[in-house]
Amino acid sequence: MLTIEHLNIIVKDIDTTLAFYKALAPHWRIRSKGHSDWYGTPRNWVHFGDDYQFLTFNDSGTGKNRELKGHTIGLAHFAFSTNNLGAIVERLAQAGFAPRTELNIEPHRQNIYFIDPDGYEVELVEYFSDIPSERNLDS
Repeated sequence: MLTIEHLNIIVKDIDTTLAFYKALAPHWRIRSKGHSDWYGTPRNWVHFGDDYQFLTFNDSGTGKNRELKGHTIGLAHFAFSTNNLGAIVERLAQAGFAPRTELNIEPHRQNIYFIDPDGYEVELVEYFSDIPSERNLDS
């Protein structure tokens, strides 16, 4: 079995980024943090997650994230699955984050997209079936 352990993400400001992800996953915590030098640029980092998976946020990011409607190579989005999408959407709204899309409801799943403070697109999906062909919209 293969699982993703972590994603390493460059951000402008860790505290601003954490405001979004703490609303998304209030059960996660800062597992560790530190300071490093990345090819001559000092930066702070945090590992935010649980005992099994996490996101690494590294500050000192410059510029803008890729245009999501374009065709430039790069990260398009990443997704989290949940068993209570409504609760996450509500927490994000209370923290001041509006969805990028409307809620998409299918017979066996529902999903919605948000843009985090650094321009990364985050998909949230809730499945209503354990059958892979239904979950994945296979024909």
